[in-house]
Amino acid sequence: MNHLAHALLAGNDEALRLGGMLGDFVRGAPEAGWPAGVAAGIRLHRAIDAYTDAHPQVLAAKARLEPPFRRYAGILLDVWFDHLLARDFDRWSSTPLDAFSGGLRQLLVDHRASLPPGLARFLAYMQVNDLPATYARPEVVGRALAGIGQRLRRDNPLADALPVLQANALVLAGHFEAFFPDLLDFSRDWTGRRGGEAP
Repeated sequence: MNHLAHALLAGNDEALRLGGMLGDFVRGAPEAGWPAGVAAGIRLHRAIDAYTDAHPQVLAAKARLEPPFRRYAGILLDVWFDHLLARDFDRWSSTPLDAFSGGLRQLLVDHRASLPPGLARFLAYMQVNDLPATYARPEVVGRALAGIGQRLRRDNPLADALPVLQANALVLAGHFEAFFPDLLDFSRDWTGRRGGEAP
């Protein structure tokens, strides 16, 4: 899952949510440099990624993407599933998307001094592009994928992936609809066992 999903799945606990955003930018044991709540959020991010990668609906969705896109199916679905989440955000959250998105950016601004360089750069990108709210727009998804593709070391087809995702939109949406409630339950169970507040 991508940034919007990780933030939502962290619930209303700001430390967990900050950790959820840090998850892609921190390596090694999170306890080494972060407060307990933030470290728990990083661990939740990793647990969500592991659960997602093994879920039958996600595996089936990846199988829908033919070469050369299948090799990058994990990246493509992370971003596309955030698009589907943003598009129908009011189904999954009582907070309006724009308010949730602005609050997430403000949380990162409030902690900017402690952000790793990669997340600090991404925060600037988020602010310029009104992310993650604008993930609801397919053209923003296309630009995001092209940007990710430019950061990868090897040549890749990510800049050309949006039409492929749109061609498979109905099937991928079906997989997401079957998968995301399970992920919500998983995250609620995880946060509940650790005293976090569920989404």
